[in-house]
Amino acid sequence: MDVELGHPMPFIEEEETEPPSVSAPRVTDTGHATATDTFTNPIANLFDGHRQLLEGDFWRYIPAYRGVDQATFLDHHWQSQHAVTRVDKLATALGDLLPNAFFRDVEAGMARAPMSLRISPYIVSLIDWRDPYSDPLRKQFLPLASEQLADHPMVGFDSLHERSDSPVPGLVHRYPDKALFLALDLCPVYCRFCTRSYSVGVDTEGVSKYHLRAKPERWEVAFEYIREHEQLEDIVISGGDVHNLRADQIADIGNTLLDIPHVRRMRFATKAIAVAPMKFLSDDEWVNSLASVAQRGRKLGKEVVVHTHVSHPREITWITQAATRRLYGEGVTIRNQCVLLRGVNDDPTILRTLVKRLSYVNVQPYYVYQHDLVPGVEDLRTSLGTTLAIEKQVRGSTAGFNTPTFVVDAPGGGGKRDVHSFEHYNRTTGVSVYRSPNVDESAVYLYFDPIEFLPEEGRRRWADPDEHATMISEAVRAAGHDPASLPRGWGASQRRRLPVM
Repeated sequence: MDVELGHPMPFIEEEETEPPSVSAPRVTDTGHATATDTFTNPIANLFDGHRQLLEGDFWRYIPAYRGVDQATFLDHHWQSQHAVTRVDKLATALGDLLPNAFFRDVEAGMARAPMSLRISPYIVSLIDWRDPYSDPLRKQFLPLASEQLADHPMVGFDSLHERSDSPVPGLVHRYPDKALFLALDLCPVYCRFCTRSYSVGVDTEGVSKYHLRAKPERWEVAFEYIREHEQLEDIVISGGDVHNLRADQIADIGNTLLDIPHVRRMRFATKAIAVAPMKFLSDDEWVNSLASVAQRGRKLGKEVVVHTHVSHPREITWITQAATRRLYGEGVTIRNQCVLLRGVNDDPTILRTLVKRLSYVNVQPYYVYQHDLVPGVEDLRTSLGTTLAIEKQVRGSTAGFNTPTFVVDAPGGGGKRDVHSFEHYNRTTGVSVYRSPNVDESAVYLYFDPIEFLPEEGRRRWADPDEHATMISEAVRAAGHDPASLPRGWGASQRRRLPVM
């Protein structure tokens, strides 16, 4: 059915009945969970054991996928063609699993969301639709108006100032020897919390994005800049998601960078391992292209790796393991970066399980990010204090080389800073102060806790716009710096109102 958002949607008739009963999954002899033969919900229980991976045809408890065999479900073309891109498509896929009120909540949430909707059948199948309001995967990809909170006053598009650090379109040069090459602006799935919501995905209601299409002419300008700057040794190829590049484009980008003598390391960034792992099982041409770049790099003494983004242990299934084993067998190293998300993974038990499960499937945990100050997802942000406490619980649970570093990607373009490295942290106002000497020796960078996490005094002060600049100045001074040292491009209106020392 082709029904546009905002128009009457073909929802099921409202019924005040309980959802279908759900039985627990069966555990195989290997300790892995598998769907039952009757296609009931295979994720009724969340296994803490990091070796227990969901197996079998788990997707068949979704009404729309009940007749989908394994070969079809593992076809990356089928996954892409059946991605959920509208609320009415989600309602059709789920059938009578949920009442109409839920879909109305989603539609109202989408009207206020900066990111467009796109969820793979794989992820749809891993959401526990018995209780979607508390499900950690639903929270990442599907906004609900009933959960949305007002943005923090310091939130803004491009909070990391990537465009300010882009000497040419789509190339961010912030660190001395590293550049971020944004090859495209499309992904197989759109995350609500994307730091690049200013660019990634299609335009949404009221948001016209800065698009970076996959155009060789634009790429060549970026390559020429890299050639001219011999200090650049490390290039991240991202976007968007390299999943959406063709095999020949992977080869062109990879080999062009390998041909630049001073480029020693490159990272291909894709969330597909978490949201569409069948890409690595059914798109042989694409995988062979990536593997050939990595193998050529190895012969040249250069490093070519994959960086992915798994946020929750449930995203790792037998399909994920098959995908990572294929890359591992090709000699491709995989590292994981995730974001600390409220109600998703802001729990030491969940993060410990995630870290160990990633390691179990040959993925090295690399970073856990403090949630960036981006619009529309305040309900997912945690406080810095929460992150500091969780990091202490995670560290020491496994080997150090498999323990991620917890970082703040400093708003204003300061880059990644260890969460513990703040120069000042006021837990009443929620303002933390960081420095990044290798980015800008004279600047300070600020992070802001969600207001609802603050004590009454902090909430009262943020409710008064005249207090905002004062709180910022207090924090910067407490860290021993002049408020004028805020980075270029940061909050010009706030800077003008900063009290004079």
